[in-house]
Amino acid sequence: MTQAESTTCAVVGGGPAGMVLGLLLARAGVGVTVFEKHSDFLRDFRGDTVHPVTLTLLDDLGLYDRFMALPHSEVHRAQFTIGGRKVTVADFGRLREPHPLLALVPQWDLLNLLADAAQDEPTFTLRMKTEVTGLLRDGDRVTGVRYDGPDGPGELRANLTVACDGRTSLVRREAGMVPREFPVPFDVAWFRLDAVAEIKYQLTPRISADLPLILIPREGYFQAGALIPKGGESQLHARGFDTFRTRVADLVPEASVESITSWDDVKVLDVRLNRLHRWYKPGLLCIGDAAHAMSPAGGVGINLAVADAVATASVVAEPLLAGTLSEADLAKVQRRRKMPAVVTQGVQRLLHVGLRRAILGGRVPQPPKAAERALSALLSRLPGLSVVPAYLVGVGVLPERAPAFARRAAR
Repeated sequence: MTQAESTTCAVVGGGPAGMVLGLLLARAGVGVTVFEKHSDFLRDFRGDTVHPVTLTLLDDLGLYDRFMALPHSEVHRAQFTIGGRKVTVADFGRLREPHPLLALVPQWDLLNLLADAAQDEPTFTLRMKTEVTGLLRDGDRVTGVRYDGPDGPGELRANLTVACDGRTSLVRREAGMVPREFPVPFDVAWFRLDAVAEIKYQLTPRISADLPLILIPREGYFQAGALIPKGGESQLHARGFDTFRTRVADLVPEASVESITSWDDVKVLDVRLNRLHRWYKPGLLCIGDAAHAMSPAGGVGINLAVADAVATASVVAEPLLAGTLSEADLAKVQRRRKMPAVVTQGVQRLLHVGLRRAILGGRVPQPPKAAERALSALLSRLPGLSVVPAYLVGVGVLPERAPAFARRAAR
């Protein structure tokens, strides 16, 4: 028998956007239920970089000390070899932020921290292993969700439903909302590499003529991502598994490839870059990747998703409590967050132009040697320039601060 319940806000998806939004709304006294279809937050291919702007948010929420007590590593700069010289391209230490660094923490630890903090709020409910399967409607208005959980199917009515269920959002699809897609030249093949030597915690890609690699250092191992041509999984396999392992071993000598035993250990992510024209309908709002799927380029997707959640809570908490929430409030969220999404995606599309030649055709783009030397000399002589990419990656366009109702002193 279908269960029928109600709440003020239903949040679909227990990623960074969903958990931050749930915590903030609960601290405002709003009744909020967050749905997460998995039984835990353990996803190998969720991003691990917690940026300066997110560290500031955790500080505002009184969670910074608890976060920093988690096993973590710190990245203070991103370096690339240009003109035969290693140059600091992004120096996070130059940021005028309370916490000018990138903290590397598996995302499941961050999500567990947020969930634990939210559980302290009496109006917060987290439903794990509960998958949203559809939407409830009253005419054109979304009035809640259908779900399937450990105790069977049910319905939850809500004044507002927020889609935080990512770039393949079921909620968005059920609502008939279709994003505009932008071309992306690559996918990412993710796999794990166990370290056999001391790991240097820095964001420096490994690039060869036929396999650009992204390395995310973790405690004792790397989460590695190989950039491959869009839809190129079959091409990767055709080159041979042993060839792939050999190439990876050559690029990352401080790690072992023994953990890659077959293609089953290499998971290909279908990279998307898209954006909804309108993020909302009566009773429904899409944020994060559900509203604007981001490329991994720059690693800023989490920044945008968390900022969307903070802006959403800041705008809708009061009208939700008063029972006066309207489409105008949802439109206000989109107006506040659309420009950062558009600008960031524009920068990513420019980065894709440079990545395309590195991935397609199997060769790394080679700028003129004179240009390489000039750029290397410029960054070496004017190291202050490294604050610009550090700001774009670490803080982003129009950062958000926690609303006053959600702030707490550290405990």
